[in-house]
Amino acid sequence: MKLNKLYIAAFLVLVGTGCKKDYLNVNTNPNSLPTATPAYVLANAINTTAANMVAPNEVGMFWSGHWTQSNGYIISTTLFSYAFTNGDFNYWDNTYDNLYDYQYVIDNASKYSQDYLKGPAKVMKAFNYQKLVDLYGNIPFSEALKGVGNLAPKFDDQKAVYEGLIVLLDDAIKDLKANAFASTYSSSDIIFKGSNASWIKFANSLKLRILMRQARVSGRDAYIIAEINKIVAEGSGFITGAEVGSNPGYVASAGQINPIYNLYGYTETGARVGNNNWPRITEFMVKELVKNADTFRLKRFAYAPGNEDLANPGVSLKPEIAANYVGVPFGSSAGYLPATSSAVGPVLLVRGQYNRPVVIMTAAEVQLNLAEAKQRYGASVNLSGTAQSYYEEGVKQNFRAIGANTAYATALLTNGKQDCDFTASTNKLNTIAYQKWIAVAYFNGLEAWSEYRKNNYPVTPNSKNYVGTARPLRLWYPGTELGSNGANVNAQGTIDPLATRIFWDID
Repeated sequence: MKLNKLYIAAFLVLVGTGCKKDYLNVNTNPNSLPTATPAYVLANAINTTAANMVAPNEVGMFWSGHWTQSNGYIISTTLFSYAFTNGDFNYWDNTYDNLYDYQYVIDNASKYSQDYLKGPAKVMKAFNYQKLVDLYGNIPFSEALKGVGNLAPKFDDQKAVYEGLIVLLDDAIKDLKANAFASTYSSSDIIFKGSNASWIKFANSLKLRILMRQARVSGRDAYIIAEINKIVAEGSGFITGAEVGSNPGYVASAGQINPIYNLYGYTETGARVGNNNWPRITEFMVKELVKNADTFRLKRFAYAPGNEDLANPGVSLKPEIAANYVGVPFGSSAGYLPATSSAVGPVLLVRGQYNRPVVIMTAAEVQLNLAEAKQRYGASVNLSGTAQSYYEEGVKQNFRAIGANTAYATALLTNGKQDCDFTASTNKLNTIAYQKWIAVAYFNGLEAWSEYRKNNYPVTPNSKNYVGTARPLRLWYPGTELGSNGANVNAQGTIDPLATRIFWDID
């Protein structure tokens, strides 16, 4: 693994009076040693975490069945023929680099009298480690982040890492309760602006995600129930009513706007980027939303063919009626040009809205995880709501988050349809999984893919560009790690991304 690289002068704006936005630049020298104070490092580390989410979330959107590509480009064989190698989809290196930044904050906060930064750094450290487990399985954890002290760390069992993340988040909460955030440095917290109470709610919400991800694994019920009851007893609760989002202060300058907007939508001057013609909503998702009379969200997830009306941002050029939305069969290589298929919609892309935060976690996901916990464990978990109340609140939170009228959520929840109306649905866990699959889409494609792998629901079509029934279950360990830590990589045994499952993916 690479040595830590830090972002030094970039964050002066966060604690000073200047108006430079250089801190948005996440390109750094991998050979430079850390010299910045923890407050500067934390701000840039969070910004980097958000930027690092974009690529794996894109892959997740494809492999969870939400997105495919238009035929204005040569078909991606790595995505749709599953012909990827250990040189593709390397999210390992930049995530470990980012983890070193958080470790630097943890190790040096006391020296700079900035102990209040330890808690947020530990929460973000847990967030990134879970991402690595969900992509790769066994990973360096207990011996990781030691720099030259251990250049070839052993790989830890993935289930043990998950348990270690719960302990890490418990430690983070202790730090957050013990150290009030200094108001002078609140701007270095580009998520919660120095609100320790919000960080604790996020830590609890992340713990819930980690616990419920392994809910189908045999023998884990007692552990999960005990840990959920510990969260309830702690008393701070979970995030609700708003998303956890990172925003360093995006401005309309090159390289300093929201990275999702810049990749799929528009430049800082409002010019549409070429890549806007690439991702397309799948035919499956369009049909599902129409089948369920859920056209309220369809109009947020996609633009009708012809794309966004540049004179009326956020609105389709064609009339927004269900018949005008055209999804593309997953992996189709012909017949769906950009002009005749539905592009990514206003949930992510509205011309001129370059300064939205990058969403780290949604309130909807949290409520739906609570619904799953209550449905699975009933009175064994000390949650005050019912599975149905959490479920319905989760759907409403998703409608709010994507900009759809929440009154429409009530209509969906009482429409008598399977996977919409909780009372009418015969398989409650599938219904919760289905709405979670929708709720985390667009904001967090990796979570959508992880939930899809965990639940196998809904059953989405396989790629038309792949001969066979297998699907990607994980990524290869990257060639860079094989080159620098080969003995420990090889000790993980034979890896087949189309057959080797993450521990929580039981079938």
